[in-house]
Amino acid sequence: MLVVGGGHLYLYRRLFRDTTDDRRIRRLGAWLLGFAACSAFLARVVFSRVHNRIGDVLSILAWSWMGVALYVGMALVVFQVVRAVVAWRRQRASGAPLSPERRQFLARAAVGGAAAVAAGFTTYGVRRAFAAPQIDELAVRLPRLHRAFDGLRIVQISDVHIGDILGRPFLEETVRRCNALRPDLIALTGDLVDGPVRELLPTIQALGGLQSRYGTYFVTGNHEFYSGDVPWCDALTRMGVTVLRNRTVTLADGPARLDLVGVDDWGERERARGWDLDRALLGRNPDHPAVLLAHEPRAVSEGMERGIGLQLSGHTHGGQLFPMTGLVTALWKYSAGRYQVGEGTLYVHRGTGFWGPPMRIGSPPEIAAITLTV
Repeated sequence: MLVVGGGHLYLYRRLFRDTTDDRRIRRLGAWLLGFAACSAFLARVVFSRVHNRIGDVLSILAWSWMGVALYVGMALVVFQVVRAVVAWRRQRASGAPLSPERRQFLARAAVGGAAAVAAGFTTYGVRRAFAAPQIDELAVRLPRLHRAFDGLRIVQISDVHIGDILGRPFLEETVRRCNALRPDLIALTGDLVDGPVRELLPTIQALGGLQSRYGTYFVTGNHEFYSGDVPWCDALTRMGVTVLRNRTVTLADGPARLDLVGVDDWGERERARGWDLDRALLGRNPDHPAVLLAHEPRAVSEGMERGIGLQLSGHTHGGQLFPMTGLVTALWKYSAGRYQVGEGTLYVHRGTGFWGPPMRIGSPPEIAAITLTV
């Protein structure tokens, strides 16, 4: 509330108070920005739960405004610094401060410049968010991997966030691109949906087109718990997706074995159905190589110490858009990409879709193709 409220107060001061003396325009600006600030909360708790045409439109407008407001505000801060330097140099040269008319002219020029900058950033961000996800390929050496599984290809999708903005066409294109990679196994590492089964199941059924040798495996993310984890896990199971809720399945190829371990979201660890690595590993043969699917890249050291050779996670979106990309990198030890943890490997997926503002800047959407090697 402090961030959103304070940010919109700053926008009011720069967009309206500094640019006009007309009280009616100032009052209108205050009302508009007040409603815009409230829309950030309405989008999360109201609009995103009303999955009809009106609710979807309001949600898109609210989230889009948050992205636009971010870049307008950042640009205005930069232009304000420029204005302060200009005023200081003028006063130093002439000894006289800027006239009110000159200040208002510079304020209006700053608003025009900020609008142009924000338009450029948001246009690029929207186009990148809705574009086909980038294919990122990497090879990972998995300890104890049998030669029969050498070259096994895992295609990872994460954080699609199908809901009020992204729909079936986006998911169908994602499925097509996944199948083109000829995967042996497909891993869905959480935050697949933002909404209830009754509204989104027709869209999610597009996942039925995924094709791989060993099938599709899913673990919950925090947004599945917001949307109804039990109904969604039941629905995905009926579609033929293997749901791993704190359990292990063993893949076999002749004498070769590979354990695929799945845990519920780490953020729900205090719940009965939350993250429980102990239960997931119960009875597992420690001689088998193991891959762990876990939505959040947390407790990774604990898994590596217990025989996990590769952990596939998501959740962070890599920050999704600048400057959040830098903030996430500063706050999260494992923000995006590949990390070596002891003798094992962690891969943190940037996300295939997006959440919040329909924009991606500095963190493009991805589909990860991971090839296991001995």
